[in-house]
Amino acid sequence: MIGIICAMEVEAEGLIALCRDTKTEEFYGMKFTTGKMHGKDVVIVVCGVGKVNAAMCTLALIERYSPEAIINSGVAGAVSPIVTIGDLVVATKSVEHDMNTTALGDKQGEVSFPEGTKTYFECDKEISRNLFEACKTIPDTNTKNGIVASGDIFISDRKQRLRINDRFGAIACEMEGAAIGHVCYRCGVPYGILRAISDDLDENKGMDFVKFTRLASSKTVSAISKFLQAE
Repeated sequence: MIGIICAMEVEAEGLIALCRDTKTEEFYGMKFTTGKMHGKDVVIVVCGVGKVNAAMCTLALIERYSPEAIINSGVAGAVSPIVTIGDLVVATKSVEHDMNTTALGDKQGEVSFPEGTKTYFECDKEISRNLFEACKTIPDTNTKNGIVASGDIFISDRKQRLRINDRFGAIACEMEGAAIGHVCYRCGVPYGILRAISDDLDENKGMDFVKFTRLASSKTVSAISKFLQAE
């Protein structure tokens, strides 16, 4: 079974519409929809916005459904000029850009564990490769591999976005992916992140985000569908 986590309904509804034999269960206020997409068992859930929602959802999904892999699908903002509105980004790894214990001598983004610290959560290479190949089939769409940065803040300021790019090498930022990667790392579950760019370095106000989210989500739905067809 493949788990698919989205932050918002608009990102998940297209995926659920492609499924057959669906069944919905609710846990901790989140609706988990199981079914088959192209003959593959999937479970799709809307976690809500933010890292805590995403982490809680990921752990619940793992404990309840034991997925072989998890994909986080949705939209993101550009923090690099190499991506723009309508592009797709397949993460190579993720980072929590707002994690900050620098006062204790750590680096920005470093997460502390009993066994040490970690800044980047590596995505599964096979999942990322297959997602990238699926994205290449989407017409009139550029696809980039790169680092995705996550934090509990919607960043519209161009300078702040470029600062995240400079500090972490990220090309896109959002609010859930690294939290999902964090939990998957701790639980030993392979994961991947697919994000469509809904707002770039220039068109990055809230109204632009809303305007382009549905368009961007249609691309991630198509890419996930192609990914599962090829599995």
